[in-house]
Amino acid sequence: MKVQNKTILIVEDDVKIRKLIKLFLENDGYEVFEAQDGEEGKRLFKEHDPCFAILDLMLPKTQGEELCRWIREEEKSDIGIIFVTAKTTEDERILGLKAGADDYVTKPFSPSELVTRVDTVLRRTGTRCQKLSKKGLTLKPMKGEVTYKGDTLELTSFEFRILEYLMIHAGQVISRQQILDALYDMNQKVVSERTIDVHIRHLRKKLQAITHQSFIQTVRGMGYKFDA
Repeated sequence: MKVQNKTILIVEDDVKIRKLIKLFLENDGYEVFEAQDGEEGKRLFKEHDPCFAILDLMLPKTQGEELCRWIREEEKSDIGIIFVTAKTTEDERILGLKAGADDYVTKPFSPSELVTRVDTVLRRTGTRCQKLSKKGLTLKPMKGEVTYKGDTLELTSFEFRILEYLMIHAGQVISRQQILDALYDMNQKVVSERTIDVHIRHLRKKLQAITHQSFIQTVRGMGYKFDA
């Protein structure tokens, strides 16, 4: 089953404001990572791959606007981003939005309002954060990415879809015909069950090369099972 990633990175140099935001977000069910400057924000972003970021515009080392551009352009990430800023002029707000932010909140602000704005942005962007995670293996359907403890697996599109389908049904025995029915348009292409075996063999080889373990089991006479 796909799970919603509810991790948020806060980059704010004011400790009191940062702790207050964290408290309200955690009360709303989010997992929060904190950074006090832009460089620490970059490090935590790479380490935790959060689903959302709350950035102060005025930050030590790397400004919030620059950090936002880095997330968008260097990391190629389209997560939700909100600026928290004391800047109130229209030009400054527009500049922040042009850097890639989805919204902004001006100081002083209500923490409850900020959480509401986060929830609102996530309703538009949250599907980008769905992921499947089992035993160190993480698959992100919207990004088309598979990683194992931070290392990326290079899969073909069909290998990716097979792995996603098996992970969604982890622990269940899935027949070759079920995979064919779920992943192929049988009105357009005739595919044999033997084709599934070939794809599974290639997928296993790639998984074992990087994980040194077998995630996909063969259930003789029945099909395949992702080891949950």
